[in-house]
Amino acid sequence: MAKVVVVGGGYGGITVAGGLDDVAEVVLVEQKDQFVHHAAALRAAVDSVWGHTIFMPYTRLLKHGNVVHGTCMRVDGTTVYVAGHEPIEADYLVLATGTTYPFPAKHMVSQASVAKARLDQTRENLARARRVMLVGAGTVGVEFAGELTSTFPDLEIIMIDKENTILGTPGYIDELRTTITQQMVDRGIKLVLGAPLAYMPPTDVGMLATFQVETLAGESIEADIWFLCYGAQTASGYLHGSYSDLMHSNGTIRVDEHMRVSGMPNVYAVGDITDVPESKRADAARAHARVVIANIRDQLAGREPSTTYAPGKEWVILPLGPDGGASQLVDPDGTARIVGAEETAEIKGTDLMVTMIRGQLHLP
Repeated sequence: MAKVVVVGGGYGGITVAGGLDDVAEVVLVEQKDQFVHHAAALRAAVDSVWGHTIFMPYTRLLKHGNVVHGTCMRVDGTTVYVAGHEPIEADYLVLATGTTYPFPAKHMVSQASVAKARLDQTRENLARARRVMLVGAGTVGVEFAGELTSTFPDLEIIMIDKENTILGTPGYIDELRTTITQQMVDRGIKLVLGAPLAYMPPTDVGMLATFQVETLAGESIEADIWFLCYGAQTASGYLHGSYSDLMHSNGTIRVDEHMRVSGMPNVYAVGDITDVPESKRADAARAHARVVIANIRDQLAGREPSTTYAPGKEWVILPLGPDGGASQLVDPDGTARIVGAEETAEIKGTDLMVTMIRGQLHLP
């Protein structure tokens, strides 16, 4: 039976691994000892119940294959080198290591127990703080502000961004910005826009310690705790070497329309690590994974890969806590429209897609 090695156990990785478990010997290589549902990580930073909910075991994902917990040190061709483990030779290799991001939007530690302890301390610090500063008014900063105001209504929140509006990157229509901005103002969130910080606070993110900083425009800001809400980086350092010529300067790797790594007939990539021109999202990673599943199944049956991927029109689902927010949806004719808090909660805000992910992992 052919061996499929999947490096990375995030949204795309678990989809590929689970989707090929019945037709190949699947080995999933993942550093963390539990799956982390990062789409709900910001709520976990304010709610102790969610602080446990986002961590889920891999134990039931594969019936026939197995999960190797360890750090992938490097990949040479289709040979995967994992710390503390003998080299793993793959017939088909899938790269799915995604991106890193500042806490609390993502957890980079290997042990769930350590991540949970940090979340517990963060919630305790937030409960004692008067004022929190969020640096970055993109989707992460906005969503985190919504979670904070929903759980800590007396907490003063200051949001800093160098752009003149929230959601300052392309892809959002003005109606979405206006709708979200009004909700944030209604929640008492102070927006300091149009100038970056002159320097970062002297304390670590999430630490309770009063500090004072200034923007380049000269505005002074004092807060008790702060978080960095931008800074995604592609997690592909282990590919430098035999894959260096196939990588861009930002760490993404070149893939063709079949999601194969360019020039590598038995190597695929999914999710944030790819150079597909679209925003980095969990649903995109799962869509990539479905293409890879179909194409590896083709190859296992002696056929050429037949399924291709093309970026589609993107939805923007932006909850502000369990009962706020707005979404930018795209109709079949390509027209973007904005829906409010109630529909946003139905799509994502209440469940944060936990039920779907638990289903993928075959958990009750």
